[in-house]
Amino acid sequence: MDGEDSAESQSAYENVFCNPAFEPDEDNEENTRSAQIHIYFEPAKEPAAVNVLTVRACLADHRAVLVSAAVLFVSTVLCITLIFLLKQVETTKEEVSPSDTWFGNRVSENLSLSPTALQPTYSPTVSVSGTEPTFTKCGGMLSGAGGTLSSPNHPGVYPPDSHCVWVIRVSPPSLVQIQVSSLAIEGPSPCLFDWLEVREETEKTSAATRFCGNVAPPTLNTNSSTVLVSFHSDGSIGGTGFIAQYHSILPGQRSCSREEFMCDSGHCLLPVFICDGQPNCQDHSDELNCSHKHRVCGGQITGEYGSLSSPNHPKPYPHQQMCTWQISVEDGQVIRLSFQNFSLEAQDVCKFDYVEVYDGAETALGRYCGSALPPDLTSSGPVLTVVFVADEGVADSGFYASFQAISLSERTCSPAQFACPTGECLHQDWLCDGWSDCADGADEHHCMNSTYPPFTSSCELIQVEMCRDLSYNLTSFPNIWLSLSDQREAASILHKYRVLVDLPCFESFRQLVCGMFLPRCSPQSGVLQLCQSVCSTAELQCSPALSLFSLNWPFNCLLLPDSHDPMECSLP
Repeated sequence: MDGEDSAESQSAYENVFCNPAFEPDEDNEENTRSAQIHIYFEPAKEPAAVNVLTVRACLADHRAVLVSAAVLFVSTVLCITLIFLLKQVETTKEEVSPSDTWFGNRVSENLSLSPTALQPTYSPTVSVSGTEPTFTKCGGMLSGAGGTLSSPNHPGVYPPDSHCVWVIRVSPPSLVQIQVSSLAIEGPSPCLFDWLEVREETEKTSAATRFCGNVAPPTLNTNSSTVLVSFHSDGSIGGTGFIAQYHSILPGQRSCSREEFMCDSGHCLLPVFICDGQPNCQDHSDELNCSHKHRVCGGQITGEYGSLSSPNHPKPYPHQQMCTWQISVEDGQVIRLSFQNFSLEAQDVCKFDYVEVYDGAETALGRYCGSALPPDLTSSGPVLTVVFVADEGVADSGFYASFQAISLSERTCSPAQFACPTGECLHQDWLCDGWSDCADGADEHHCMNSTYPPFTSSCELIQVEMCRDLSYNLTSFPNIWLSLSDQREAASILHKYRVLVDLPCFESFRQLVCGMFLPRCSPQSGVLQLCQSVCSTAELQCSPALSLFSLNWPFNCLLLPDSHDPMECSLP
């Protein structure tokens, strides 16, 4: 009985633990239902302390169940999330697998420290001595003992808007030596549009030198183990560019090519600058012992008759020549120059190899090239100047000419020539051709009945905006001094000079370039060159500013007429 009572008590306890609102009673179902309702609303018959403990125990058990369920739910969510992330990582690993060739190449390309990885897209050849030539993009790092670099597409025309930078680095104490074999870059100096620049980097200084035009510079013996070589082109006119070689040399191994002159400092000069009256070496060594030096060409010639010829004539003349002869006779005499042989590089416009003859030292009588014999030329006074120029390109047999002094009273022209009042003899084809060949324009007078138009027809209004407010408004083309065909061509070049507009001297510089590119034209005096004083003034004002950018003065003012007479030259 006690066991049964104990079992009932235990059963009742367990039920109460599970549901504190229920107390069992075995009388009948209704009583049970009544008891349930009663007990739900009223305290149990048992002591209050027992009921309180029972309720607390059940609540604690529910909290434990809820906490366990929450932990299980959170764990499940975390597991699902972790599985999802692992799947994503696995997928990513498959996508970037090293076995994927394309991606591997791309990663290698992006992470490469090669100096060519970030270069422009043009492709000149860069090779290192002793190795097979390799093709790299424009510019790069060159660190071998020697190598070659060139402009894009060389020997073809380089593309517009190019900018290439090569860093040449040799092991100290070795220095970099550069030899430019060929140069054909839009010019002229100061190389504002296209250029090849060599910059030396030392601990104390950084010096840069620019090159352009068609004459390759002499050997460059630098003073640095690191040299930056850059090539730049704008969006317009192009050329074949350049090709150059570099070598690593020791400080005591500086040298020049066979035809060059080496200053004591190691600076190399072209032959034309040796004994030219202007010291080009810091120690003036290029002007020493010149009285005993055989001059290849040019010089002062006096006497009643004589001759002159290009170097090596009748063999081909050497490259890169500039020879000047000044022929002088007694006062009261003039000089007649006649060419017996003449064969220079043929070209539409005489700007590479040519002979130019001046009446005195300023007034040009003509520029000649090709194989046609120039006409006989007669000076107006006792001095005649002959200039011979040859570039680094094609060479021919050159020329041979003779001169004779003639008394002013004996000065005559042949029946096939026209005699200017000053004594010049002109070919009949030069009469009424729209150009004043006589100093006073006499060859263009009385031309109304000629098959040639009168001279006034060759003048045209200035259309270039940069040059519209000069002291004159008429010009004439083609420009025979700069080989420009029309104003459109002149404007395309003048536009580039606007980069100097912020210089304090720009107005003087503008008058200079406008006067040279758009020469003054008038029906009375024809086409006039700029006066030398305009060029000299601009040079005096602008040279200091240009030197700040390592730029040299681009014009030779001595080639312009040294006069202030408005009938002889122009003052814009």
